[in-house]
Amino acid sequence: MARPKKAAYSFACKDIGMDCGFTATANTEEELMAKIREHARTAHNMQNIDDATMAKIKAAIKKA
Repeated sequence: MARPKKAAYSFACKDIGMDCGFTATANTEEELMAKIREHARTAHNMQNIDDATMAKIKAAIKKA
């Protein structure tokens, strides 16, 4: 019996210093970034992610 594929990428807001319990996983970095952008917009009222924050996000993404 085949095991479910484990998500290849993960991110947690707390890993970039946010007081937030959000975590996300995805099979591709592009899919993960879409989830992160949506969360940033809806939960943190960030219409655009600035370069410094984006650098923190990319550094905090874990690859399985």
